[in-house]
This record gives sequence, structure tokens and C-alpha cells, in this order.
Amino acid sequence: KEMERVVGDAAKTTLRDLPVLIEGESGTGKELLARAIHNHSPRSECPFIVVNCGAIPAELVASEFFGHKKGAFTGAIADQKGAFESAHGGTLFLDEIGELPLRALVTLLRALQEGEIKRIGESQPRSVDVRIIAATNRDLIAEVAEGRFREDLYYRITVAMFKLPALRDRRGDLGLLTDRLLEKVNDDAKGDPGYEHKKLS
Repeated sequence: KEMERVVGDAAKTTLRDLPVLIEGESGTGKELLARAIHNHSPRSECPFIVVNCGAIPAELVASEFFGHKKGAFTGAIADQKGAFESAHGGTLFLDEIGELPLRALVTLLRALQEGEIKRIGESQPRSVDVRIIAATNRDLIAEVAEGRFREDLYYRITVAMFKLPALRDRRGDLGLLTDRLLEKVNDDAKGDPGYEHKKLS
């Protein structure tokens, strides 16, 4: 029932360009919900770009988000678009946003407020039009209270917020998930030598 309510509420956000925050444990389907919102939005024909914020080294966050000019730093061997430019016109999904260092949150907030970014090594700003959907397995309001996440950014990305229930509380979903995963296992292995169709008792 709770999952049905979340999906119903999420459907109401698809036609409006609201920033969305999705909270939930790992494996609860945060990216799936984000993709569903994007796919049913007016931006569906434009890119859906995923950034795993927890996997970016702190010194590369700005380059990942905003891109860089050739020669801007050691290893910058060519001009590079960042995630904001790549998602222009579409949706930027910031997975595990709670993992970003505080310093990076300042530049992210500025980009969201101004609607423009600067590639590292360039002085000219570039306009970007993206819808932000963020996700986290943390309780971000508690992180704000502890000083580990910026309050102004929290309210900027949380115009709509959905909390996905844990899988252990969604017994009805387990059969569907198991069937789908088993179907994928069989499809992926179909051409393998000695393949036998897998099933569960």
C-alpha cells in the first residue's frame, strides 16, 4: 500500500518541472523511480544522465559536474562536457547526493540557482536547463542538523520528496522481482554452451 501511494504521488510530479529527492535504502529502486518520473515527463525525449556522487573523488567533482577545457589541469587532454551539459534539456539524476563533500555542495547550489555553469579553465558561463532528481540512502534532514549537508541546498532539491519503503516491508514485490531477475538470468545465459533453463521451486 505504501509503495502504491509513493508511485501515485510521484506520478503527480511528472508533468511539472519540480526538483525531486528520493530517500531509501540501497536496492529499493530509487533510480527506477527517477527514470519513471523522467520517462513520463515532457523531458522524456531528452537525456537522463546518472551521476553516482559517492564514486567521484573530491578533487574531480567540479570536472564531473561542469566539464573542463583542454589543459585546465594535468590529465585534461581534451575539452570535456560535464554532467550538467550532457543532461541539457533533460534530467540529471544525482545518486547518493549525501556523499558529496560540503565544498562541492556550494558549487552545485550555485549552478542550480543560476541555471549556468563554467567549465574548469573557462571564464564564459554556459546556460543549462536540467531537471534535478536526487537520491540518497541517508536521512538528509538529519545530515543538515549535524552540519554535514547544506540546508539551502536541501530545500532547493526537495520541492517534492519520496521515501521508498525497504524491500523487507514490500512482500508483494518480492515475487515480481524474483521473476524478473530469473527471466534476465535465463535471457543472458541463453547462448552459453551447456545452458539449462533455470527455474525456482
